[in-house]
Amino acid sequence: MGADAIGLVFYESSPRHVKLDQARAIVAGLPPFVTVVGLFVNAEPSQVRQTLDAVRLDLLQFHGDELPAYCRQFGKPWIKALRVQPDMNLVSLMNEHAGASGFLVDAWHPAAMGGTGHRFDWNLLPAEISHSLILAGGLAPDNVTEALSSVGPYALDVSSGVEAEKGIKDAAKMAAFLNEVYHFDYRSNRN
Repeated sequence: MGADAIGLVFYESSPRHVKLDQARAIVAGLPPFVTVVGLFVNAEPSQVRQTLDAVRLDLLQFHGDELPAYCRQFGKPWIKALRVQPDMNLVSLMNEHAGASGFLVDAWHPAAMGGTGHRFDWNLLPAEISHSLILAGGLAPDNVTEALSSVGPYALDVSSGVEAEKGIKDAAKMAAFLNEVYHFDYRSNRN
């Protein structure tokens, strides 16, 4: 449908978890120029290496408590997910993970590492963020224009907002979401 990237979730507790053979089949069917992102949550380094040996991944997304040295060890570009909550010093966390290619900001939830479909208060994002920001958390066709105009992220990460049920994508919702993105007037909404 024209997405720039797809995410493959290698976190077994997620309803969106994919096995290695599923991941290989998905990647084999992709058109050219689609970035393949592998999502991990506090994975053993051996699991990440095994996955890299089995599946072509262009970018790694670390969605747990991974430290910068952990993230760098795989020799791949990586992004760090941060679950936003009030009184969190995002700028400091981003500076601590300075080697990241970007930062995914998502809603904090006490029982989940992400993918909850909940939106966080976008006003918690400090204006002085100078890193590539990937906005996640509760995005859907009916609020993506607002997200683009008020946050101005480098990219969007959507999952539950385009699903028929957890782990099952809905083609009509995906098309509606991408239609809103494609028709957004970026020139008149620059910060």
